[in-house]
Amino acid sequence: MTQKLVILDRDGVINRDSVNYIKSVEEWIPYPSSIQAISRLTKAGYRVAVATNQSGIARHYYDTDMLNQIHQRMTDMVSEAGGHLDYIAYCPHLDADKCDCRKPLPGLIYQIQSALDLPSLEGSWMVGDSLRDIQAGSSAGCQPVLVLTGNGDDTLLEHPDLAQEVPGTLVFNDLANFVEHLLST
Repeated sequence: MTQKLVILDRDGVINRDSVNYIKSVEEWIPYPSSIQAISRLTKAGYRVAVATNQSGIARHYYDTDMLNQIHQRMTDMVSEAGGHLDYIAYCPHLDADKCDCRKPLPGLIYQIQSALDLPSLEGSWMVGDSLRDIQAGSSAGCQPVLVLTGNGDDTLLEHPDLAQEVPGTLVFNDLANFVEHLLST
């Protein structure tokens, strides 16, 4: 059975990204259209999860308590808009740690699959603003989507043949644009 699941990267998709990392609740600034887009997905029967690399923890820029506060703020805003986040998976590691959860590896996506008790990821979507995001989604069997917010414009400039690198990748201006497309098909 095909699942109605959309997995989102966090920084650059749901909220503004920063080269200095998002280290506090005050620095977490959502795109207003993304909160509404998540609400629309929920109301249309989609489950929504977040898969986010958070190496700022390993770099000691913030701790898991602060990350939980940021995620609580995000969850509250989505709830206030009438939406729901089914699960948030994060990787606290550096590339050097060689874990299996840091995107572009698909470990976070498999964590989400397990937490939501999904037999398959068939029909699921992975929306991100970087090559790592869409590679992780694609390798786990999700339909990859690049949004041009956050690092998305730069990703597309650096990878003009993105559709060949990660076959089937769709590109949208932002999360709201993707959701509009998804719900109209």
